[in-house]
Amino acid sequence: MLAGVIFDFDGVLADSEPVHLQVFQDVLDQIGITLTAEEYYERYLGYSDRDAFAEVFRDRGVTMDAAEIEALLERKKGLFPRAIGDHTLYAGAAACVARVAGRVPIAIASGALRQEIELILDRSGLRDRFPVIVAAGETPRSKPAPDPYARAFELLRESGALRAGATPADVVAIEDSEWGLQAARGAGLRTVAVLTSYQRDKLPSADAWLPSIADVTLDVLDEVVSRARATT
Repeated sequence: MLAGVIFDFDGVLADSEPVHLQVFQDVLDQIGITLTAEEYYERYLGYSDRDAFAEVFRDRGVTMDAAEIEALLERKKGLFPRAIGDHTLYAGAAACVARVAGRVPIAIASGALRQEIELILDRSGLRDRFPVIVAAGETPRSKPAPDPYARAFELLRESGALRAGATPADVVAIEDSEWGLQAARGAGLRTVAVLTSYQRDKLPSADAWLPSIADVTLDVLDEVVSRARATT
């Protein structure tokens, strides 16, 4: 039986991936590095900001020390609130959160910064729905490592929100990238992919695929858990 749901944020609840790309491009352009949309979606979308910058520099053979990367992170952090503008949640996201939270505890495990997540949740009136948020820099490793999902599950369990005896296999992660799906599976969770950032063939680690967050129902989530249980 479904025990909980952990949402990714950008590209799942929030229509914000294009904004992150725009700000990454602006920051990198200032230091003479061009980042195309194709490169971003192919190589970097699933990483935290810090790891995305590090991967870009590694791919281009550019050496940046920790202080220089930190300065770029601060620049991106400063640009994001204005860049996000009126972008908020996807259509149907708030309704999905309400129906899922009415049945099981929910959390967020994201590579976005906490202030970025809370900015959009506050604007959408959903901040109180999420007692557990795991954001960038709050675990030893970011996605595709399992740490963010493992931490979110542990916080839900420590809070007493999960039913007694619930395991990660009773919890579903909702993701939009293969990096995130791998992180969730590595933490032992079941997975649902929404096809907002990639087509199905780019998301092979999912247990189920849906067009968008508006299509996520409790019946789908229950079926993912029960089907996985039946095959183990």
